[in-house]
Amino acid sequence: MESLLNKVQRIEAKVSLWMHKRGHLLLRISIGIVFFWFGILKFFPGVSPAQDLAIRTISLITLNLLSAKFIIVGLASWEVIIGIGFLTGRYMKPILILLFVQMIGTFAPVFFFPNEVFNAIPYAPTLEGQYIIKNIVIISAALVIGGKTFGQKLAVSNKNN
Repeated sequence: MESLLNKVQRIEAKVSLWMHKRGHLLLRISIGIVFFWFGILKFFPGVSPAQDLAIRTISLITLNLLSAKFIIVGLASWEVIIGIGFLTGRYMKPILILLFVQMIGTFAPVFFFPNEVFNAIPYAPTLEGQYIIKNIVIISAALVIGGKTFGQKLAVSNKNN
């Protein structure tokens, strides 16, 4: 009769293999859902909680040269494109570039509007601040996805040479 420890080890091995095989895909899809969903919200005025802060931040960065409507439709489109890219897994290099450029803009309010991002600077974020800080996880996940995506291409390229 198989010992309980052996059964647990077999289950652990199966779960670990499943996570290894599926984790990258699920991570990519989850980022795609987040970007697609948050992007779609921005097409509907007043629905996205980040809308006003995003408009003011981008207006400041672009020296008020763009209208609020153009900014929010552009940002919504940008995020939906990133979402679709992650959901499909296609064109990942330009999609990752779009994501990292967007992340620069996402963190800008921390410097431009710190009193809106923190209740007590620098340790007690507002809801908007929490919304921004969670992007550290998205950046890390994008690095993992990019590393695996481009690592596989490099491995295949090196193998063929």
